[in-house]
Amino acid sequence: MLSKLAIMVSLLIGLAAADENPGFIYNGFKSANLILDGIAQVTPSGLLRLTNETKIRNGHAFYPEPIPFKHSLNGSAFSFSTTFVFAIHPVYQNLAGHGMAFVIAPTRGLPGARPSQFLGLFNESNNGNASNHVFAVELDTVLSGEFFDINDNHVGIDVNGMKSEKSAPAGYYDNQTGEFKNLTLISNEKMQVWVEYDGQKKQINVTLAPFNSGKPSIPLLSWSRDLSPVFYTAMFVGFSSSPGSMLTSHYVLGWSFKINGQAEELRLSQLPKLPRIGTKERSMLLAAVLPLISASLILAAVSGAVYLIRRKRKFAEELEQWELEYGPQRFKYKDLYFATKGFRETELLGSGGFGRVYKGVLPTSKLEIAVKRISHESRQGMREFVAEIVSIGQLRHRNLVQLLGYCRRKGELLLVYDYMPNGSLDRYLYNQSTITLNWGQRFRVIKGVALGLFYLHEGWEKVVIHRDVKASNVLLDAEFNGRLGDFGLARLYDHGTDPQTTHVVGTLGYLAPDHVRTGKATRSTDVFAFGAFLLEVACGRRPIEPRAPAEDMVLVEWVFGFWKQGAILEARDPKLGTDYIAEEVELVLNLGLSCSHSEPAARPSMRQVVQYLEKDSPFPELSESRISTSGIAFAHQKELDDFVITNSSYIGPSVSTSVADSILSGGR
Repeated sequence: MLSKLAIMVSLLIGLAAADENPGFIYNGFKSANLILDGIAQVTPSGLLRLTNETKIRNGHAFYPEPIPFKHSLNGSAFSFSTTFVFAIHPVYQNLAGHGMAFVIAPTRGLPGARPSQFLGLFNESNNGNASNHVFAVELDTVLSGEFFDINDNHVGIDVNGMKSEKSAPAGYYDNQTGEFKNLTLISNEKMQVWVEYDGQKKQINVTLAPFNSGKPSIPLLSWSRDLSPVFYTAMFVGFSSSPGSMLTSHYVLGWSFKINGQAEELRLSQLPKLPRIGTKERSMLLAAVLPLISASLILAAVSGAVYLIRRKRKFAEELEQWELEYGPQRFKYKDLYFATKGFRETELLGSGGFGRVYKGVLPTSKLEIAVKRISHESRQGMREFVAEIVSIGQLRHRNLVQLLGYCRRKGELLLVYDYMPNGSLDRYLYNQSTITLNWGQRFRVIKGVALGLFYLHEGWEKVVIHRDVKASNVLLDAEFNGRLGDFGLARLYDHGTDPQTTHVVGTLGYLAPDHVRTGKATRSTDVFAFGAFLLEVACGRRPIEPRAPAEDMVLVEWVFGFWKQGAILEARDPKLGTDYIAEEVELVLNLGLSCSHSEPAARPSMRQVVQYLEKDSPFPELSESRISTSGIAFAHQKELDDFVITNSSYIGPSVSTSVADSILSGGR
C-alpha cells in the first residue's frame, strides 16, 4: 500500500513525462536497464530469470521508468499493448511451483508481497484491497482453492487480488480451424503472450500462443472492464514470480510495450536460447582420452566390472515393461540411497503406520525430499498399486504434500515426497516445549487442511478418500502452512496386500462409527476424522487420552460437556493464553462437534466446512440433536477401556479392521 507521499511523487513524475506514448522493446536482456529484486537476475546469455532453484522466494523485474497511464488522477486510462515470450522450467516434469505474472503496479518491487500462491504480488492482509491499484495477468501452474482457481494450468486477469476476475485454461485458438488447443505452461516450451487494453472500448484481451506460431486472431481471454480506477497517472510495468516449494525457473526471453499504440513485434530469431534440459554431454576431454586407453588397463577394467556387478546387486531394483510409461515418476534406488545417506538413522524423520520416513537431498538437483519405505512383499495388485501412486502423484494443491514418485526394490516400495521442513503438526501440539503455535497459525493450518481435503473430495477428476486425517498426517512447510499427507495411501495399500491379510483403515479416535461398523470409507468418514482433528488443534488434546479420568478420556465428549454448560471456550488449549479470537475458536469447536455426529447424514460436507471457515456462509446454531453424544461410538465401553489401557503408550498408530471388529464384537 502506498503512502500519500509516494502517490504524490507518482503523480508528479507522470505529469512531467515528456513522452505521453512511451514504448520499449527488449529482444533479450543482456544490456537491459531493469530494476531487479529478490532472486530475479539477468543471465550472461541475456535471459531474464525471475526465479531460480530457490524455494519460497519472490522475483521481481520492472522497467526502471514510470509510465504515464492517464492524463490526470480522475482521467481515463490510456490504451496499452504488450507482448513477451516466456518459458517455465520445473526441475521435475509435471511438478512445478507457482507461476508468474505480468504486472502493472504503483511501485517497483511490490514491497510486502508474499511468495508461493501470492506470486510475489500481494499478501494475506492486502489481498483483494482496492487500495492496491495493481493489475496483473497471471500464468498460474498450481491450483489454489482459496482463490477459486479453475485448475493448475490457467491464465487469469487479476485486479488488486489473487482471485482472478476472468480466467481460462492455458491454450489458443488455431487460426486455420478455429479449434481450441491446449498448452501446458510447465512444458519447458517457449510461448508468447499478448496483453492489450482498449481505453475507448474499456476492453482487455489476453492471447497465448506457441512460440513462433503467430498471434491467434481470437484472444484466449476478453473482458470488459474500465481500468481507470485501478491506475494512477504514472505506473510501473514488469514481472513477478514465486516458485513456492517446488523448484522451478521462470524465464522471460523478450518483451515489448507501448502506450496508445501496438507493441513492436519481437525479433524472435534474436532472442536468447534457453538453457539445455537434461544431463550434460560427456566432456570433450573424456571423449578424446577414451580411444587412447591402453591395453594394459584391461585387467583394471575386469576388476572394475566385478565391482560394478556387486554394486549393481546392491542397488538392484524391480522394473517391468509396463512401468516404463511412468517415466519421471520412477526414481532410481541408487539416487534415493545416496540422497538419504544410505537410509542412515540420523536422517530418520519418523515412523508411522505405513513405514519409516527419511530425509534426503537428491544428488543432481539438490532437491530436498522425504522418502517413505513401505514393506510390500506381495506382488498381487502391484501394477494397480503403482498406477494408483502415479495417478495420485498428479494431484497438485498447495495444501497437499506432493507425491513426487516411487521406487520398487526387493519387496519394498519407496515413496518420494516433497520435504516439509517444519515436520508434523502433532509435535507442536504435544511434544514441543519451546515452540507453541499461536491461534492465528492454528486457524490457518485448519483452513489449509480443509481446503486440501475439499480438493480430494470434489476438486479432482476422481474422488480421493483420505482415510487417516489427523494431526500427525498434517505437515508444515517453511511458512507453517498446513499440508495434508498420506492421502489415498490406505486405499493404495489395499491394492497390493494379500486379500487374507488385515489392511489399515484408520486411527483409533478418528474412526467414524459407520466406518468401523461397515468397513467402508466415505467422504463422510473423512469429515468425522476432520472433526476430531478440529477439536485436537483447538484443545491441544488427543482424541483419546488414555491417562485421563474416564469421563474426560474421549475428547469429543469432553468438549460436549463444556458446550452443554454454555462455556465451550473453556475447552480451548490453555497454551493459547489470551491471544486468540474468541469467535474463531468457538466456530472451530462447534464445527468439530458437528463433524463428529454419529450419523453420517448429519455431518456437513467439506464444501460446507470450507464455507464456514472462510465465513462465506453463517454456521447454523447447534442443538443437542445436531451433535454426537456418543463419542467414538464403540459398542461396548468396557472393551474400549481395555483396549486403551492395554495400549497406554498410544501415540496415534493406525488400527486394523480386526482390532475394530474385536472391539465391536466384545472380543468374541
